[in-house]
Amino acid sequence: MKSARREIVVASLAVLLVAAAFVVPHLDLGIVTPLINSTPLQIQMYADTAPIFGWWNAHVGWGTVPAVVIGLGVALWGPSVAQRLPWRALPWVAWATSGAWAFALAMIDGWYRGFTHRLETPNEYLRQVPSITDIPLALRTFSSRILDFQPDSWITHVSGHPPGALLTFVWLDRIGLGGGAWAALLCVLVGSSAAAAMVVAVRTLSGEAMARRAAPFVAVAPTAIWIAVSADGYFAGVAAWGITLLALAVHGRGRRTLLAGAAAGLLLGWGIFLNYGLGLIALPAVAVLISARDVRSALRAVLPAVLVALVVVGVFASVRFWWFDGYTLVQERYWQGIAANRPFQYWSWANFASVVCAVGLGTVAGVSRAFDLSPIRQRSGIHLVVLAALLAIVCADLSMLSKAEVERIWLPYTIWLTVAGAFLPPRSHRLWLVLNVIGALVLNHVILTDW
Repeated sequence: MKSARREIVVASLAVLLVAAAFVVPHLDLGIVTPLINSTPLQIQMYADTAPIFGWWNAHVGWGTVPAVVIGLGVALWGPSVAQRLPWRALPWVAWATSGAWAFALAMIDGWYRGFTHRLETPNEYLRQVPSITDIPLALRTFSSRILDFQPDSWITHVSGHPPGALLTFVWLDRIGLGGGAWAALLCVLVGSSAAAAMVVAVRTLSGEAMARRAAPFVAVAPTAIWIAVSADGYFAGVAAWGITLLALAVHGRGRRTLLAGAAAGLLLGWGIFLNYGLGLIALPAVAVLISARDVRSALRAVLPAVLVALVVVGVFASVRFWWFDGYTLVQERYWQGIAANRPFQYWSWANFASVVCAVGLGTVAGVSRAFDLSPIRQRSGIHLVVLAALLAIVCADLSMLSKAEVERIWLPYTIWLTVAGAFLPPRSHRLWLVLNVIGALVLNHVILTDW
């Protein structure tokens, strides 16, 4: 009873935080505003629905009915199905469900507006792809083109990320899969695969019973709204499998642990060249290592992971891209743009309201249980990973390099918060899942989200 009261209190506080973040910008309080030094048109373009990035637009689409059916179907029957499915089938079903849920949510906005065009807008990677005729040259000169107000400056999203992100879409185009539909499909497939990765990781770190309880929460997480329409969904999927493979290496036995560790290093090493913010993925990785049976198990996993990650760094260094140079220049580019007009007085706390919208009230209630001392003392791996993901979010917020759009930018970390639904009493799962699904459906139907 006491824990249930705590969950209700925490969820209620989360609702108040979200309400405040939406209402405060309209109270004309002066210093507490999402955008300063801007025209009414700029405010409409960049802060119309703060703290969520998008525009007010109540609408339905042909994805509405499938989204309602998938979301509420999983919420009502998912917990019991997850208990009965053979284990080998569960990760695949979680992946398929998550992908269908993400696609249905995107189709609420329509095929063009909600799916194929999202990655073709003027600031997106696909607009830069036709200009890459010499990949080695593009990599050698990548850092020199990060800063704005130059004749050959990269467009916004290309400049804001390491070259791996652009390379992905260039390679996709080179093999004949160019255009917004293929790019969006890649983001959906890889991003939704994070559901399977997390189910496997939970089982590895905290047992099969916990994994089965987590499966419905990760399958229909509200984070799917942004997985389907942004490259950050792709980044999140890569990082999720990196952490999962590291967990398999830490808790496995035999030669497979070395292979899993090396694969984890490859994905996590590649991940930091997709998104500078994925440098913070080191925190969940350390959490996985802390959960190891002994120091030897941790070292057996981390050594091949670090070696392979360093090889990835070396490959980029060999073509004259140094990660730290890019990161330094990106900070300068960040303040050359709209970030200078987004005051920390608002976004320092409104960012967390965006997180609540992205993960749902059920996740918030579950995260409150991640702080229970007993599983922490027992080094429950998934409790440690959830806390590490939360710490990564706090660090990203305090850096002042993530002001607005964090419902998309922080996907590599917010997706791990969604497994916290497994910490809730099983009898309450349907209620919290329904709240998660309804929140996602309302947000997606009332706001036309960007990216």
